Amino acid sequence: MKRSITYRESGVDIDEGARLVDLIKPLTRSTARREVMTGIGGFGALFDGRFGRYKAPVLVSSTDGVGTKLKVAFMAGRHDTIGVDLVAMCVNDIVTCGAEPLFFLDYFATARLEAEKGRDIVKGIARGCRDAGCALIGGETAEMPGLYQKGEYDLAGFSVGVVERKGIVDGKKIRPGNIIIGLPSSGLHSNGYSLARKIIFDRLKLTLNDKPKGLRKTVLSELLTPTRIYVKTLLSLLKQFRIRGIVHITGGGLTENIPRVLPEGCRATIHHDAWPVSPIFTLLQRGGPVSEEEMFRTFNCGIGMVVIVAKREADDVMTVLKKRKERAFIIGEITRRGEKEEAVEFI
Repeated sequence: MKRSITYRESGVDIDEGARLVDLIKPLTRSTARREVMTGIGGFGALFDGRFGRYKAPVLVSSTDGVGTKLKVAFMAGRHDTIGVDLVAMCVNDIVTCGAEPLFFLDYFATARLEAEKGRDIVKGIARGCRDAGCALIGGETAEMPGLYQKGEYDLAGFSVGVVERKGIVDGKKIRPGNIIIGLPSSGLHSNGYSLARKIIFDRLKLTLNDKPKGLRKTVLSELLTPTRIYVKTLLSLLKQFRIRGIVHITGGGLTENIPRVLPEGCRATIHHDAWPVSPIFTLLQRGGPVSEEEMFRTFNCGIGMVVIVAKREADDVMTVLKKRKERAFIIGEITRRGEKEEAVEFI
C-alpha cells in the first residue's frame, strides 16, 4: 500500500493558519467598536444593527483591492503598510456618500501561508481600521498552492457603513458656482502602479533604494507610502456643513472620477496650478514621458479627495480644515456645461 499523504504535503498547512489567527487576535481587538458581538474565528461576524442616533439608517458598502502596488511590497519584502491601502480604498469610497464606516473584512490569499507575514499584513489592516474608526470583525485566509507565485499573495477588502437617509451625499445638489476644494494625497495612493512601475523600473532603471534628484524619499518609501484615509476629516465637515459632493480620486484620476457626481449640465473647471504637485508625479511625467492629459486620468496628481461646497460656505470650510491642521486647496469651481463640452476642464 502507498503511504498516506497529508494536506500539509500538498502545500496547505492548517497549523500555520491556526497560528496566524492567534497572532492577529490582539490586532483585531484593537479596532473593536461597541457594536461588535463576536471575536474572530466564527463562521460569521456579528455586528449589532441598532444604530442608535440614526432615525432612518441606510447601509453603504464598498469592496476593493490594492492592485499592482502589491508587486512593490513583494519586491521590498515589506508587508506592514499595504493593509492600510486596502482599508483606505474601501472606507474612502464609503465616506463619499456621507457614511460612517462601521466594519471591515479582508480576504488574504497566498500560495504558502507564513504566519508572520500574514500578521504584518493584518497589522496594516488594523491600523487602517483604527484610522477610519471601523472594526475589523472578520476575514478569510486562503492557502492555494499552484495558483499564486511563490512569495506572492492577493488582498481584497469589504466594508459596510451607515448614513442617515436625509444625510446622503450624492451630488444631486451640485450647481454652477459651487466651489471645488481638494484635499492632498499622501502620494500615489493605490492607483496607476502598472504605469508607475514601468516608468521607474523599466525606463528610468531605478532601484528601490535609489533617491533620484527631486524626491524627498527613496523610491521604496515613495511607492509604499500608504493611502491617506480621509474618513474622520470628512465626517467632521459633514456635521458642520451641507456638503454638495465628495469624490474619491482613485483610478481614472480627476478626469474620470469627478464626473461621477456631477448632475447634467454641470462641469468641473479645475485650475491645475492651484496646488503643489508632489515630486513623485513630476518624476513620472518626465520619466515617461507622460502627457498632462494622461497624468490627470491615471494618477491623483496630488489630490486624493475632492469636496464640493456652496460658494458662501467655502471660506468657512477652509477655516475649519485649517483649524484641524489639514492642508486644503481651492482647486476650481462648478460651471455650466455646454452640449459638446467635456465634464472636466483643466485651465
